[in-house]
Amino acid sequence: MLRIQNPRVNGLNAPPGLDERIPVFSWQLTGTRRGEEPAACRVKVASTKAGLRSEDGEVLWDSGKRCGHELSLSYEGPALRGNRRYWWQAEVWDCDGSRYAMEPAWWETGLFSGDWQAEWIWRAGDIVINDFVYFRKTFELGAPVVRAKLFVSAHHIVQLYVNGQRVSGFGSPAPTGVPRRKFYLAYDVTSLLSHGANCIGACVHYLGGSGQNYVDGSPGLLLQLHAEHADGSESLVASDRSWRTLRRIPHRIGTSYQQNRRLSAVEDYDGGLLDPRWLTPAYDDSLCDPAVAASPDCRAWPLMWQRLPEGAELELIQPTTAGQPRKGEEGWGQVFDAGKIVSGWPRITLPGKAGVTVQLRYAESLDPDGWVPHQVCNEISHSYFDRYTMHGRGGPECWQPDFSYKAFRYVEVTGYPAPLEKGQLTLCAAGTDMERTGHFRCSSAFINKLYDVCMQTQRNNVLGQVVDCPHREQAQYLADTDLQAEALLYNFEAVPVLDKTLGDFADGQLPDGTFPFVFPSNYLHPDFNLRIPEWDLHYATLLWKLYRFTGDRQLLLRHYGPMRQMIDAYISGASPETRLIPVGDGWHISDWPYPTVEHEGEFLTVQQIKAWQALRIAAEAADVLGKAEDQEMYERQAAALRSGILTFLYDPFRKLLRDSSGSQAFHQGVNALAIYAGLLPEEDREAAVEAVAGMPWESRTVLSLPLVRLLFEEGRSELAYQLLSKSDYPGWGYMIAQSAETLWEGWDDIESHCHAWNGYPARLLQEYICGIQSGKPGFAEARIRPFFPDELEFAEAAVPTVRGSINVRWERVLRGGIRLRVTLPCTMKGLVVLDSRPDRPIASIADRDEPVWEDGAILRDVPGIAGCRLYGTRLELELLSGDYELMIRYAGEGL
Repeated sequence: MLRIQNPRVNGLNAPPGLDERIPVFSWQLTGTRRGEEPAACRVKVASTKAGLRSEDGEVLWDSGKRCGHELSLSYEGPALRGNRRYWWQAEVWDCDGSRYAMEPAWWETGLFSGDWQAEWIWRAGDIVINDFVYFRKTFELGAPVVRAKLFVSAHHIVQLYVNGQRVSGFGSPAPTGVPRRKFYLAYDVTSLLSHGANCIGACVHYLGGSGQNYVDGSPGLLLQLHAEHADGSESLVASDRSWRTLRRIPHRIGTSYQQNRRLSAVEDYDGGLLDPRWLTPAYDDSLCDPAVAASPDCRAWPLMWQRLPEGAELELIQPTTAGQPRKGEEGWGQVFDAGKIVSGWPRITLPGKAGVTVQLRYAESLDPDGWVPHQVCNEISHSYFDRYTMHGRGGPECWQPDFSYKAFRYVEVTGYPAPLEKGQLTLCAAGTDMERTGHFRCSSAFINKLYDVCMQTQRNNVLGQVVDCPHREQAQYLADTDLQAEALLYNFEAVPVLDKTLGDFADGQLPDGTFPFVFPSNYLHPDFNLRIPEWDLHYATLLWKLYRFTGDRQLLLRHYGPMRQMIDAYISGASPETRLIPVGDGWHISDWPYPTVEHEGEFLTVQQIKAWQALRIAAEAADVLGKAEDQEMYERQAAALRSGILTFLYDPFRKLLRDSSGSQAFHQGVNALAIYAGLLPEEDREAAVEAVAGMPWESRTVLSLPLVRLLFEEGRSELAYQLLSKSDYPGWGYMIAQSAETLWEGWDDIESHCHAWNGYPARLLQEYICGIQSGKPGFAEARIRPFFPDELEFAEAAVPTVRGSINVRWERVLRGGIRLRVTLPCTMKGLVVLDSRPDRPIASIADRDEPVWEDGAILRDVPGIAGCRLYGTRLELELLSGDYELMIRYAGEGL
């Protein structure tokens, strides 16, 4: 018996503003029997829920019954209209011919290009940096509302209200690379509108200033509200020059940037300057000025509905005090401790005292006197603070500076005339509201702590884009995102976020095919006019990582063009004599931070390896997409580059690669990358692995990922696990031993103490200790190859896939042996790989106490177990979907 669950449209649950002309419908299945698969499927689409059951032509599109095991179908019906709710239903048939239907689900379309009637607006006057504009619009609705959708965009950030109720999330819309693309949001505001007078309010913050993690563009607000009434009529409210801007606002305009890299403005807010009635129809519009048309630049921006979630408050922390309150000339000073570094903002709730200004200063550490130092991470900043001036109208006053993300462990509060009491300061941990989907736990509290710290660090570093760190730069790098994708894909609903990264860099791609070192950014500003060639090549590995995880050909096709341009840019500069890519321009990074890889000479080995990896990915992608000529070209170029690498950079006697053409060093990480990628001669592979495994650990964050993976894959699992779990320097465990609650930029206790590219051990624990790996794109097949460290009594993990969650748990049992529980979702096959030592081979396998395999022979056919083979000391079991409880016994152990 099959059951349809988790219906999605373009990978999203009930999207409220999808502006795709050809949506893709997908679902997951559960079955009551192992190996159960669908034999056929069907999708129907209608404009009403009742229409799905209609037999008289109300169905908009019916795919008809389609044979096969598909879990998705693309829409092939008539053109969809904007701002409409559509209903859909999937049906599947099993191999016995029984039909199963899901509960009807809906999605709503956004506005297509011809649907926008709103005008980009702004306030009269010159454009200034760190500007705030308060917009309002009152309007009458002549009949009760049965449905209302509001579509809004702004540059840069909008906070939106309808009749005094906040509608928007935080940090919205997420940053994009205008003029190539601009996000808008869609909200259902039916319950917030009234028959009669209504008011929309919007506060828009424009940064300007050519900062590192956004594009200046031009300031503006764009808003369009569609209301449908019970009597069948419709109302439209759109931003235009009839809107009003408040003449007097609480935010001070033109404040300092909080960081040297000009990421966010100091919020200096005077509560006495804002009449709270501004969000109601009762406010006096004579206190406002008419809005004006925004710059014509805005009108040219292609609008796209934002697929990734908005920012949200993810955790509310009641901080402890760090030291005693101290009284100064301007009131009391106190320092509060969140207990860990978080992204977000503080919230004060204090008895109001007119004219009192409370200042909130942030840092991840304290100075020797116990105060918050004037710095952002390791960079000096005297303006990493926000301040609030009280209105004193009576009662408590609540305020939080939430137009930007700050990152801090400590908050210094000064200026209030009394020490703060418990509950008067709350620390709001915030970030992109990705659903948490993965899991890992084991018997070691130390390893569990490592996993949890990885998760906290990762949470802090998705802020509308995947950022390197949440304080100093808050910028999106390709290499950082590629490393973060490891933990993100296995633990969060992260595909829309990572898809955005690829789209962002495609928007920022330079005319020669290369990328800015970060994007979105103001690349033309001298401070950020920089490229990192090795980072560019991570575009290919990140794209392939997403394709392997999702199996989404459309995603691969969407980003294939920018990948192709980037690869062609580097290969076109290859030396005709050596076939290697010369150093050229840019800042070259082989490993980071504080790397020991040598860069002498004209050719850098890591750059060549990553270029070769990109060429192979391009060839495989071309094969998937049916681009035979491209496939042949990239295969030929990859072969030529590999030949050049082995000719000019490889030492056949050492069986290792030199760091660069002018170096005689053989770096551990450089060679781990090459071996793991499959670049070295096959006959030299084992010797090279042995050499790398015997070297001292000198790889930094970037090259330690292929190093640990290589050791796990090549039979050195104990050494790999030691690198993950050891508590001495260097390594991730050293940070945990130093009581770190977030991971540092590198191995050393300096500079950034919250860098998410170091969070991939979470993925490695799920992938190698519990063994959950992808065997084919979209997890059509899974590979389960767990490692059982002697120090662990059990380990368990869950990993989300497009087919459902893979769950693995192993535990040691009395009298020896391992009990291994595996759950493979419907339509997924699995290969369980069990390694053993020559002196302790596997003696038998049972499934739910039913003997399956013993002494090299299959004992009986067991439903769901399609095969069992022994390769030396490695045993492989082929499994169909379903739940398994395998008992593994080893030679010499009691039964």
